[in-house]
Amino acid sequence: MHQTVIHPFRPLFQADSKILILGSFPSVKTREYGFFYGHPRNRFWPLLARIFDVTLSADLEERRAFLLKHRIAVYDVINRCDIIGSSDSSIQNAIPSDLSPIFHEADIQQVFCNGGTAHRYYQKYQEQQTGRKAVRLPSTSPANARYSMEDLYKHWKIIKEY
Repeated sequence: MHQTVIHPFRPLFQADSKILILGSFPSVKTREYGFFYGHPRNRFWPLLARIFDVTLSADLEERRAFLLKHRIAVYDVINRCDIIGSSDSSIQNAIPSDLSPIFHEADIQQVFCNGGTAHRYYQKYQEQQTGRKAVRLPSTSPANARYSMEDLYKHWKIIKEY
């Protein structure tokens, strides 16, 4: 059964953030964890650790500091929706996130979408407002078993160029 869920987090960014990584909507596990990409099997954190050649624990403050240090802003394209569990394919009645504070306050050079759902919603709701095309990257979600960690690395390492 669909449940109406409002995004529980504020966007993470600061004035010197150069790239914006957008997901679709936080999973149940992520909402329980209290920070972006909190599902223990999501490959976002191990992937970024590899790209930037660092070791990252599951500590929330350490992850937050890592993103800000590397000038990475994160948020999601959907602010509120009806969803079944964590299934992107079940999303209905999506209300897009307002990305304008990020673009007004930060020095965003490039937008990246974590997966196809995030990219579709970004193109539908936010691309015209922001005037920025987004690069679609393969999803780091555990549901995206088609991509190995090596495949993800080959696509995602582009973020380091910014």
